[in-house]
Amino acid sequence: MNLMKNPLKASTKMCLLFFYSSLLLIFAAVFSIADDATSTFQSIRDGETVVSTGGTFELGFCSPDASNRRYVGIWYKHISVTTIVWVANRDKPLADLSGVLKVTNPGILVLNHNMSTVWSSNTSRTAQNPVARLLDSGNLVMIDGSDDDSENFLWQSFDYPGDTCLPGMKIGRNTVTGLNSHLRSWKSPQDPSQGDYTSQLGPKGYAELFVREGSVIKFRSGPWTGVRFSGNPQLNPNPIFTFGLVSEPDEMYYSYKLHNSSIFSRLVLTSDGFVQRYIWIDRTEGWVLYQTAQIDNCENYAFCGVYGACSIEKSPACSCLKGFTPKFPKEWDLVDWSNGCVRKTSLNCTGDVFQKYSGLKLPSTEQSWFNRSMNLKECEKVCMKNCSCTAYTNLDIRDGGTGCLLWYGDLIDIRSFAETQQDIYIRMAAAEQDYEDDTKINAKYSESNAKKMRIIISTTVLSTGLLILGLAVLFYVWKKQHQRGGKLVCSQKEDLELPLFDLMTVVSATSNFSLKNKLGEGGFGSVFKGTMKDGQEIAVKRLSKSSRQGLDEFKNEVTHIAKLQHRNLVKLLGCCIQEDEMILIYEFMPNKSLDFFIFDQRKRMLLDWRKRFEIINGIARGLLYLHQDSRLRVIHRDLKASNVLLGSDFNPKISDFGLARSFGGNKTKAKTKKVVGTYGYMSPEYAIDGFYSIKSDVYSFGVLVLEMVSGSKNRGFSHPDHNLNLLGHAWTLHTESRPLELLDTSIEGSITLHEVVRTIHVGLLCVQRNPEDRPIMSTVVLMLGGEGALPSPLKPGFYSERDLTELEAAHSPKACSANEVTISLLEAR
Repeated sequence: MNLMKNPLKASTKMCLLFFYSSLLLIFAAVFSIADDATSTFQSIRDGETVVSTGGTFELGFCSPDASNRRYVGIWYKHISVTTIVWVANRDKPLADLSGVLKVTNPGILVLNHNMSTVWSSNTSRTAQNPVARLLDSGNLVMIDGSDDDSENFLWQSFDYPGDTCLPGMKIGRNTVTGLNSHLRSWKSPQDPSQGDYTSQLGPKGYAELFVREGSVIKFRSGPWTGVRFSGNPQLNPNPIFTFGLVSEPDEMYYSYKLHNSSIFSRLVLTSDGFVQRYIWIDRTEGWVLYQTAQIDNCENYAFCGVYGACSIEKSPACSCLKGFTPKFPKEWDLVDWSNGCVRKTSLNCTGDVFQKYSGLKLPSTEQSWFNRSMNLKECEKVCMKNCSCTAYTNLDIRDGGTGCLLWYGDLIDIRSFAETQQDIYIRMAAAEQDYEDDTKINAKYSESNAKKMRIIISTTVLSTGLLILGLAVLFYVWKKQHQRGGKLVCSQKEDLELPLFDLMTVVSATSNFSLKNKLGEGGFGSVFKGTMKDGQEIAVKRLSKSSRQGLDEFKNEVTHIAKLQHRNLVKLLGCCIQEDEMILIYEFMPNKSLDFFIFDQRKRMLLDWRKRFEIINGIARGLLYLHQDSRLRVIHRDLKASNVLLGSDFNPKISDFGLARSFGGNKTKAKTKKVVGTYGYMSPEYAIDGFYSIKSDVYSFGVLVLEMVSGSKNRGFSHPDHNLNLLGHAWTLHTESRPLELLDTSIEGSITLHEVVRTIHVGLLCVQRNPEDRPIMSTVVLMLGGEGALPSPLKPGFYSERDLTELEAAHSPKACSANEVTISLLEAR
């Protein structure tokens, strides 16, 4: 009634009521999208997000590379480092903020941009009330709101993963639907478009995971043993996650689950093809690398060819299985094992036997057959009856071994492990059978014949012993005449088994050590380029005959690098000890060393920011392998720009292990009275007190990082405004929020801003004075590739040029240091 009496007033009230009601509806809509308790939606625009019910994950629009390119993605909600786990339109980014993700009938999720469809899901059935929901597992699903079965999904993102496998996700194949869920790497850490690498269960044969670069196999996990993959003995039960392989008639897949939902873990196929597991620790540690599938060169697919076995504990790494011999022996002498091995004695099918092998990663199962109900004896019979069957084993190692797995054709991609729980039986000619019990032979003889045999054997042993003793005396005399000090560590009879090159071969390859082939010179002697008769290029490191220091380095280098295999470490091909010469032969690196580029005014322009950043990351991974993943914990002690070699595509390889030291067990540091290294790269605790550890290598790495960013040497650095060295200058700029002033001007046009700033920050964290404040290399690798907050670096060690000058003076006259000269026999204070 009152409204009718005052129409103007009534109209105003109605307008206000409508306005406030509309405003409340808008607030409610926005709030429902952002509310942790709301995980369903019909439509979201750029700037809006949806949070999973438990608050673990968030869905929305994002820009991984901080550009204007927009993607629909899912990331962890409460982790300080932005970590994207799934991207919808990874190959079709939006150019602006006008994207809309919405649900359409009959239950399809569609990403629209300017009235066109950029990306959409699919469904094989219709829904009455389709709605999208973000689950707390990180799975984006389409459901029918009228369906009581919440697991009856119309579509789910878990079926179409990106580079990340989350707990509960399946990596495998379904023979009914034809679905093949697999990981596809990002193109780069900041570019989510499809990269070159995929990780998936093999399309045929028994279950094992493959990593491919395009169509080329790069890595293989080995078949599932019932407990783990054969090639991953380090994959053991643990307090963080459970894992397993499900093999049913309709589907086969690998999956894992977390013991505690409050712990975050993800499995990632990196942009450079590594399968790595990360664990989130806390804001301080961030994502920590927990496991890497590919730990050394033996993980490279078919590294030793067919019937060849790779062992990272030996050098050379490849050898033929018993009963086999190199197919092309000359290629093996040149460290080319790709053509593998052949049988010493051909099979004849009916008279063959099976030789038991233990401690092996089982061969590729692409040509295989399996049966779950057979026992091992039945498995042998089936294999024996088929002349194409080359090996067999139990399918499952649990309960004493059950099931049957057969191989057909050549056996490939085998490696040796110290311990495995699964034996394999390989078909051999009877003549090649390895009789483990000699009584099987002796039983053929009578007691009388056995006595005669013992007499013959005793006589033979005695004669052989006298012969060996005589040869040993002759060898001792020869060694005294031809060897300059110390025990040779390059003998093929020793555990290293490093290939020996003939001196005339080396002389011919280097044109008699011609000056035109000379690549460089150091305290050990000279390095020459060589070319073998087959065209292979090599680098020849020739020990100076007057260098005692060089002899020590020679022995030390062989001892360490011969057993190290990593893509970011230089490869030692062999050595030559003949006619008073001591020579090491390496793979040839066509782009020389890093200092050849970054400290040259013109050549430095060939290394833009992208190449420098990749080199920094490669060096970091090489150091991580030395410190953590190699058989022994190796401290390089002389990491510097001249000891980083560059391949044809500028891939970095750490070289010169003449000063390296290794630790066994849990030891992480040691003290010496003889400080060795290079001024400008040595950490304070090492240069002053002789303490060296993995943290002293971290310091050297930090110096190298800052040199690469700036294009300037730490030692000898000068600035018109102060007397600080490069470290002090970089730290001052950082504290004054001017880090970009450190940047080499020749690469200003190629930089990614946040990468440069972050790299400088990481470099400063590595050169902090106190070794306890410096990060370990696994953390460094994560920080370089991450985006979260970093701790503030404290003042660097050797902050000014004066610090280094006084240190050098204190060690005189024994010190012989220049910026790029390695010192040794330097007594520590």
